Amino acid sequence: MKKKKLKKIGVIILAVFAVLMIACIVYVKDYYHSDETVTDFLTGTETVSVTEIGNGLFLDGPGEETAMIFYPGAKVEYTAYLPLFTNLAEQGIDCFLLKMPGNLAVFGKNRADDVLENYEYESWILAGHSLGGAMAASYASEHPKELDGLILLAAYPTKSLTAGQLFVQSIYGSEDWVLNMQKLEDGRQYMPENYSEICINGGNHAGFGAYGEQKGDGKAKINREEQWEKTVDAIRDACLANGIGEEKQSRQYSDMEAVS
Repeated sequence: MKKKKLKKIGVIILAVFAVLMIACIVYVKDYYHSDETVTDFLTGTETVSVTEIGNGLFLDGPGEETAMIFYPGAKVEYTAYLPLFTNLAEQGIDCFLLKMPGNLAVFGKNRADDVLENYEYESWILAGHSLGGAMAASYASEHPKELDGLILLAAYPTKSLTAGQLFVQSIYGSEDWVLNMQKLEDGRQYMPENYSEICINGGNHAGFGAYGEQKGDGKAKINREEQWEKTVDAIRDACLANGIGEEKQSRQYSDMEAVS
């Protein structure tokens, strides 16, 4: 009787494990794919070359001093951010778009390590979208000396970012219904003194990438090309304001609001 009972328990445990494994496989296979817009960026542009690296893509533009490492949003194909960061690379900031296991940055939080160890730049910026931003913030809190800046796209930190000389910029859209605004507000307590926040009027959560509409998101009042342009301008402006890149030029952002 005892052996039969143990065998029955073993069968139940195996069945539960099998169900969980199937559920995990289904979950990770259900993700947001890059749309056809990305095709035009896969081979690069006149000024930006695109090269495959171990865990992603390297966008090498005309700049030589500053580079950004980017973590994609949860269940979003990493190539969906090619248009946005090709535009940034054209502005002098080389970019590393990292692919995450199962398209979830929570399983690849330390993937910035390989890039930092194998490439040399004067200034390093880490960035991420949504869950990717949360993981980037977590990495930055643990590696304050290796980084000069952190860019959060529709994301917030859960750990202190006050160590080191890190600057942090938060960027999100006014029509973002996916971002938890209460957690965004709570996250401000972890920010360093050198922190800025930009709200893109008319932008939404999915507008940072090229993967279509996202479930639960608000409807954007500007097209995503405008959101990419304003995001690049905001990132570049933050870098220049913190002594990274060329001398700051006067700009007017009528469709962006600095949040005090």
